[in-house]
Amino acid sequence: MEVLDIRQLIGEATEYDKKMALEVKKPKSWCKSVSAFANGMGGRLIWGIADDDSLVGLADAKGDAEKISEAIKAHIDPIPEFNLSFAKAEDKEFVVLTVMPGAQTPYYYIGDGQMQAFVRVGNESVVASMSKHKELVLKGSNMSYDSLVSRWKFEDMAFTVLRATYFKRTNRSFENSDYESFGIINEKGELTNAGALLADYSPVRHSRLFCTRWNGLDKANGVMDALDDEEYSGSLVTLLQSGLDFVRRNTRKAWRKTADNRLEYPEYPERAVEEGLVNALIHRNYLELGSEVHIDMFDNRLEIFSPGGLMDGGSIKNMDVMNMASRRRNPILADIFSRLKYMERRGSGFKKIVTAYKSHDGYTEGMDPTFSTPWDSFVLVLPKFDIDGVDGVYVTTDEASVQDSVQGVQGSDQGAQGNGIELNEKQKAVLEFCSVPQSASDILDHINLSQHSKNRKTYVSMLVEAGLLAMTVPDKPNDMHQKYVRTDKTIL
Repeated sequence: MEVLDIRQLIGEATEYDKKMALEVKKPKSWCKSVSAFANGMGGRLIWGIADDDSLVGLADAKGDAEKISEAIKAHIDPIPEFNLSFAKAEDKEFVVLTVMPGAQTPYYYIGDGQMQAFVRVGNESVVASMSKHKELVLKGSNMSYDSLVSRWKFEDMAFTVLRATYFKRTNRSFENSDYESFGIINEKGELTNAGALLADYSPVRHSRLFCTRWNGLDKANGVMDALDDEEYSGSLVTLLQSGLDFVRRNTRKAWRKTADNRLEYPEYPERAVEEGLVNALIHRNYLELGSEVHIDMFDNRLEIFSPGGLMDGGSIKNMDVMNMASRRRNPILADIFSRLKYMERRGSGFKKIVTAYKSHDGYTEGMDPTFSTPWDSFVLVLPKFDIDGVDGVYVTTDEASVQDSVQGVQGSDQGAQGNGIELNEKQKAVLEFCSVPQSASDILDHINLSQHSKNRKTYVSMLVEAGLLAMTVPDKPNDMHQKYVRTDKTIL
C-alpha cells in the first residue's frame, strides 16, 4: 500500500482532479480527465474525496481500481501510460490514478456514440477546440505548424526584410542556401508556413499585429477611447520592429547624467517589451484563426496578448517563470529569431523580462511583470514606471521641439519660404532628405527626433497637408510600406 499525503493533493488545479466515488455507469465523468491529462502535462485523479474536500474513502478500493483500469482500456484511445496506486488516511482507503503526458496525441474518449479529445483549462476538462485539436494532431505526428508546407509558392515571395535584418544584426550575408537551412523552404523547394510568415508581404492574414494606446485605465474611457492605434501586417520581423516603434513613440524616458555618459530610465524597460513581443509572435498558436497578437497600452500598464496558452495546456499561475523549461510551439520560427539574435535557444525570455524590471532604477517591491494563461491564450502585463518620481533624473519630452515646429509652420522668423508656409530648419531637412521616398520612421531618425506621434504630425503629416510631401501609397495612408517623397511644388 503506497502512503501518499492526500491532504497535500487536495486543492483542484490543472494537474489534479477528485471524485467521491467511482461512477461505473458514467465513465465519461472521469475518463474525460484521463484524456485531458494525457493530451497535456499529465495529472492525477483521486477517488474517495468529496466536493468539499472531506475524506470519505472507498468501500472497495481494490475492486474500484480494477474497474478503473478496464474502463480506461475500453474508453480511451490510444491507451495512455498510467499508474494505479492506493493510499490510506484517517483509516480510509483511496485510489490514486496517475496519468502520464502522452506522445501519441490526441487521446480520445470513446463512448455514447462520440469520439472526443479533451484538454485541461484551469481546473476543468473541456472538449478541445478545432485549433487545439489540430495542434494535438501535429504534436502526435511529431510535427509543428511552421514546418508544414504552405499553400503559397516560394517564387512568389520576397524576403528583403529578413535578409536585411540578418545582415544588420549578424554582419553576415543571407545566402540562397539559407532558405532551406532556416526552414523557409523544404528540401523540395516548397514554401513552409514559417516562410510564409516571414515573407515581406506575408499572405497569412491572421498574423497581423494590433497596437492601441488607450485613453485611461481600460478600453472604455467614455470620452476618447484611443489616443493612438495602428494595424500592422507583413513579415514577422516587420511586426516586431513596428510594434517596438509603436511602444517607443507612446512612452517617455528619463535620464541621469554621469561623469562620462548618461543613463536612461524608460517607462517600460525596452528589453522587457522586446522579449514579451518576440514571445507573443513566435510562440502564438497560428492555427487559431480570427485572433491576432495585441499590444494594449494604458495609463498605468502595457499588455501583450497572444493566442494560444502554454504548449501542454497548463496554467502558468503556479509555475516558477525564472526556471521554466523551454517548450516551443513553432521551433522553426524560434530558431530563425535565435539566428537573428532576437532570442536565445535556451528559452530564458521570462527570466529576462523579470530581471529587466528588477534592475530598473525605479523598481520597488511588488512592481513586477505578471504572466497569465486565460482560456488558451497568453497575457503579459508590464507595469508602467513613474519616471517623474525617480530622484535626480530629467524627463525627456518632445513638447519643446513640437511647439517650435508648430510655430515654424505658422510663421517663424527663422523659417524659409516654402509653398506659402514658413518652414523651420528641421522641416527643410526633411524635404531635402525626401528627394527619394523615405519612411516616416527614417525621416524622424534623420532629424534626430523620437517616433512620437506629435513629431510625425509636425514633420510628416503637416508637410503632406501643405502639399510639400506626397505619399507613395496615397489611397492607403496607413499602409505599412508607406513612404513620403518631396513634390515638385516644393521650394527650398
